[in-house]
Amino acid sequence: MAVTADTVHGTIGGGQLEFQAIAHARSLLAGAGVPSEQQRCALGPSLGQCCGGVMHLRYSRFEPGDLPALRQRLAVPHPPVALFGGGHVGRALVQVLGGLPFEVRWIDSRDEIFPVQLPPGVHCEHSDPVQAAVADLAPASQVLIMSFSHAEDLDIVAACLRRRRERADLPFIGLIGSATKWATFRHRLADRGFSHGELAQVTCPIGLPGIAGKEPEVIAVAVAAQLLQQRRGAAAP
Repeated sequence: MAVTADTVHGTIGGGQLEFQAIAHARSLLAGAGVPSEQQRCALGPSLGQCCGGVMHLRYSRFEPGDLPALRQRLAVPHPPVALFGGGHVGRALVQVLGGLPFEVRWIDSRDEIFPVQLPPGVHCEHSDPVQAAVADLAPASQVLIMSFSHAEDLDIVAACLRRRRERADLPFIGLIGSATKWATFRHRLADRGFSHGELAQVTCPIGLPGIAGKEPEVIAVAVAAQLLQQRRGAAAP
């Protein structure tokens, strides 16, 4: 976290500890003492918090010439998401993902489909044919497929499965649709040479179970929650 006299960039988790840390950093900026080697903070009654555990804080002073290094230290890489489809659900999902720790690549085959105003971390791409964009997706991308056309959806799924067969670097392939749609897709993909095991790598329908509703905003929340859950599972030891 970077603290200046009137701004704060980043966070160490919030709460009373962060409040006190900001106050201490500003006292150091004002010349009240020098940064100590390390400060041990028990997250207990003395802080007015009941989280439990211990945090160790270290304070360092930065000068204007240190800004490039400071930006690099504060930069947090966000996991990549590839979203195929600029329809109602895609637009709602972009708004949700824009406020979450994801880097979104939003792809559609239609011209002038994307809105002018985009949330931070969302990058638009026109691709025709749309499945051609699969080849250069960032490794470890979570892929969401919800184009305007079932034919396009099928081609995107096939391209994702081929890439996964070759590189095994797409951890999540999610397809919007019903069980009936997926049953049809399974037969067609099997005809293209994909095995039962490969088809099992596709999630359809998408969205965290237990969140009911057909509104685009509801679907967007359920899908975003599923992506976060998938990321947590992938990061677990």
